[in-house]
Amino acid sequence: MSQSGARTKGRFELLIRMALEQIQAVGWVLAPPMLRIALALPFFRSGLTRWDGFLSISPATLYLFENQFKVHVFGGAYGFPAPDTVALVVAVAEISLPVLLVLGLATRFAALAMLVMTGVIQLVFPDGWANFHLYWASLAVGIMALGPGPLSLDRLISGWFYPRDI
Repeated sequence: MSQSGARTKGRFELLIRMALEQIQAVGWVLAPPMLRIALALPFFRSGLTRWDGFLSISPATLYLFENQFKVHVFGGAYGFPAPDTVALVVAVAEISLPVLLVLGLATRFAALAMLVMTGVIQLVFPDGWANFHLYWASLAVGIMALGPGPLSLDRLISGWFYPRDI
């Protein structure tokens, strides 16, 4: 290869490398909040259906947890212990955890809690794995791995408590 051909090839490789670095930089900024929002939306929408006014669980939610929702383990279907309490905990979690995720506050803990919730939901609805639960679990694990990202309250708070020396 001639010197001019080698220089052209080197410039092209450098251009490609620089473009890939820019794409990656944009991805590192945009991916975490997009993952957080994507996981938060279905849970928040579900959480809104759980309430019948301020701090009042809807009768339909109580009915579901008392009579319809069963945990499928060891070949059987078992009701929730203390279904009214479980309904309240789920209703609070389905509102508060998505809000934490969208804000990027306690992000990894919120994602872990939503991963656990997804696991329990999988036990209640065993046929939902391919349609919903796999995606929710993947989003939660991705958030746990990547963290909150630069557009988050976690990053802002971290900057206050652990300022970088310039």
